[in-house]
Order: sequence, then structure tokens, then C-alpha cells
Amino acid sequence: MSTLLRWLSRRSLGFLHGLGAGLGWCAYALSPNYRRRVRENAALGGIGTAARRAAIAHAGRLVAELPRLWLRAAGRPLEPAVPWQGAGLIDAALAAGRGLVMLSPHLGAFEVIAQAYAERFGARQPMTALYRPARQPWLRELETTARNRPGLLTAPASLAGVRQMIRALRQGQTVGLLPDQVPPEGLGVWAPFFGRPAYTMTLASRMALQTGAELLLTLCERLPHGQGWRITVHAMPEPLPRATAFGGDDAAHQTECAAVINRAMEFLIRQCPEQYLWGYHRYKAPRAP
Repeated sequence: MSTLLRWLSRRSLGFLHGLGAGLGWCAYALSPNYRRRVRENAALGGIGTAARRAAIAHAGRLVAELPRLWLRAAGRPLEPAVPWQGAGLIDAALAAGRGLVMLSPHLGAFEVIAQAYAERFGARQPMTALYRPARQPWLRELETTARNRPGLLTAPASLAGVRQMIRALRQGQTVGLLPDQVPPEGLGVWAPFFGRPAYTMTLASRMALQTGAELLLTLCERLPHGQGWRITVHAMPEPLPRATAFGGDDAAHQTECAAVINRAMEFLIRQCPEQYLWGYHRYKAPRAP
């Protein structure tokens, strides 16, 4: 498997995206459960047939481009170079020195964001990205090697990882999260996502409120014909509510914070619905911790 991945890592991005589109459609054709989730979730999001079909191919492209991203030499820049829109928001947040939490859903080439951030901003403040280690030992080792780069650290989805991220924020550093990832039971609340209750992590809002860190939204759009990617940074459409508005009811406060985060993710997804992973099992029950 490692030989195949290394061979793929040396292919052109156009080749990988073409291969990935085919893989995406194969997965859709072979899995009834996956087809059902894609259709149901896209319908909740109000997504039409054309965007839904495009999302099937983009899901495969996401997988196919991973060898190129993960096996890239640590000192070698991303190719092609990634243009940024709204990078001034990151500059301002880093200058404030309170820490920065960058949020992105399972949208577009979200794996590119951390590496592109490390190249552009990592010398000023590194990013610590939360990830859930793979079950297979060989893949877990590959993930760890690939994601630890200059200006980029990783934190496992565990209590130790949370502590690591909080320390980073208190030092004025940056944290990257996928807040539409379903957390283990007890680490989230049920909040609306495209009109349906989804178990949603409270980590993003708790860290921001606890440390005073800035929250920013990031979208990495995959460009056509293997041209690369483009990152757009947005401010939060609405601020997190303060605990004082809930009279000491922490559960109500965290539920509303999660709803604000989910609405922010919906805002991002609507910018590029054809690249969201509509087949992601977003509405599943949380697993036991």
C-alpha cells in the first residue's frame, strides 16, 4: 500500500483529480447507505441535483489528492501555490496575540488549509490541528509523519490533545478544527444543522470563550482542471453568546454556542455546496468515549 501511495504522490494534480472523480462515483454506486446519506443530507441543505452530483466526484478528489499532500517533503512548498483571500483577518488576529481558532467543515480541500497556513504564517505562530488517529497502524504512522511539519503540529482527539490546544492558544498560537465532526458522547450537545438536530462539539466555543481567542472561518476551494486550491477567510457571521445571558445555565449556553457554530458552517457550505462531503455521517449518534 505504501508503494502505491508514494507512486500516487508523484502524479500530477490533474491526474489525481481525474482518478478521484471516478473513485467517488464508484463509492456512490457500490454503497446503498452512502447513496442514501448523500441524497438525504443534500436535500436537507437544499442542494440541487447538479451540485449533489458534483459533490460525489469531489469526495473522490479529496481522497485522491491526499498522497500528494501527505507525502510532500517537509521543506517543499505546496504546488501549485495557494492564493489567499481575506488573509488580513489572520494577520490582525495574530497581531492581537490572543490566539486564533480557525474553523472549517468537511468542505473542499480542507486538508490543505493547515499546510498552507504553516507555509504562510507558521513562522509567526504555529498551528495545532486536531485530528482523530486512524485505526490502521500503518495509516496512523503515515498521518503523523505527514501532518507534523514546520509551523504545523497535531493534537489527538483526546483530553491530552485538548490541553495541548488550550496551551497553544494561551501562547497566542493558532488551532485548527473541523467543528462538524461528531464528537464522542459527553463532549457535545444536540444543535440544529440544516434544520435537523446533530450532535455538535462544544470544544471550539469553549476554547474561544475560555482563552479569548479569535474565531475565523476558512474555506479551501478545489479549483478545476488540476489548477490547485484557493483559500478564503471569513469572520464569524455572528458572535458567540456570553454566558451571562443564560443566568448560569451552562447547558443552554453551550447549546446556543453550538447552534451559532453550526450556522457558521452552513454559511461556509453555501459558498461552495458542490464540494461539501454530503455523504459524511453528520447526524449519527455519538460513540461512547
